[in-house]
Amino acid sequence: MTSRRDVREEATMTIVQRERRVEHYRLATALPRLAACAGRTMMLLARRRVHMPRRRIDTWVRFADGSTSRIYRETVLDRAAPHEPCVLIVQFRLRYVRGSGHRMFRAESLLNTPLFVAFPGFVSKLWLAADEHGVYRGCYDWDGPEAAREYVRALWWPLALVSDTASIKYQVLPGVRRDAVLAGAGHVDVGAGREQDQWWRPLAAPPHA
Repeated sequence: MTSRRDVREEATMTIVQRERRVEHYRLATALPRLAACAGRTMMLLARRRVHMPRRRIDTWVRFADGSTSRIYRETVLDRAAPHEPCVLIVQFRLRYVRGSGHRMFRAESLLNTPLFVAFPGFVSKLWLAADEHGVYRGCYDWDGPEAAREYVRALWWPLALVSDTASIKYQVLPGVRRDAVLAGAGHVDVGAGREQDQWWRPLAAPPHA
C-alpha cells in the first residue's frame, strides 16, 4: 500500500525532474539571441565591465551527489545588484574528451564568454571543472528566475554541439544569492529527492563565501 509520504516524495521528484529538463528553443530562435548576446558582450568588454577575480580559483566544492569540482574561473559583470536574485546551476558532460583534453577545454572555454555575459539578468558565474564523473558545472548569480531559464533554453544548442545531450541539466533557486547557497545559508528547499538527484546542491563552501 502506498503511503502519503511515498506519494509526496514521488510528486516532489517529478517536479525536480521537470525542472531539470531543458526545454530548449528552436535553433532559429536561439541563434539570434546568442548572436545579440555576443554583440553586446563586445561592448561590455570594451568598456571594461567584465572582470575575472582570482580569489576563488582552485577552491573545491563538494555536492550532495558525492562529487567534487574545482573552481577554475570566475566571471563577474560590473552592474547593479539584482532585483530578483536567484541561483542558476547548469551541468553537462563532454563527448569524446579524455585526459589532457579536459585541460585544453578549460583553456578554450574562455572563448564561450560572449555566449552568456550580456544575456539579460547575468550577474556572475563560477566555472567548475569536470568532477569524478566528467561532469562540468556552471554556478551563476542571476537576476530573475525566468530570465535564467530563458538563457538555459538558448544555451542548450552550443552545449549540445559538444556534450551528451542527456547530461545537460539545470536547477534554478529563486530568492537566494550564490554565495549564500555555497555557504549553506541559503535556506534551499531540496525536496524529497535522492542525493544523486541533487547534483546541483553544494555541501562544502569556498572559504571566501
